[in-house]
Amino acid sequence: MKKVFLILLSIILIQFNSDDSYSLEPDEILKNTKQEMRARNISKNIRCMVCQNQSIDESDAPLATDLRILIRDKIKNGKNDKEIYKFLSDRYGDFILLKPPLKLNTLALWFLPFVFLIIGFFISFFNNKKFNKILK
Repeated sequence: MKKVFLILLSIILIQFNSDDSYSLEPDEILKNTKQEMRARNISKNIRCMVCQNQSIDESDAPLATDLRILIRDKIKNGKNDKEIYKFLSDRYGDFILLKPPLKLNTLALWFLPFVFLIIGFFISFFNNKKFNKILK
């Protein structure tokens, strides 16, 4: 039983720590390794619009495949990373970036979780029976 448990645990750990579980098709890979690494890095930062919580590097959706090919074409044409990110942001909006920039229109996205956390602490604190006894 212990041996089976260790085997299952090792399989699970290997699966979670594997970086080769991407959905990249062999015909998408660029021959130039530097360009391919740039394409992979960009793809890891672009959200799949179908899956929404996966990067296009991890997704096997047809749109993700099209975006990976588009990124590789832009790299082959000599575009730098900023130009590729700008092109994708202009076309799909900031939502396509897994790490959206801090702008006026994304302030709520960045700061509302902290505001709600503070509100939650205040609600918990003031509704605590021990705290109410101390105040009385």
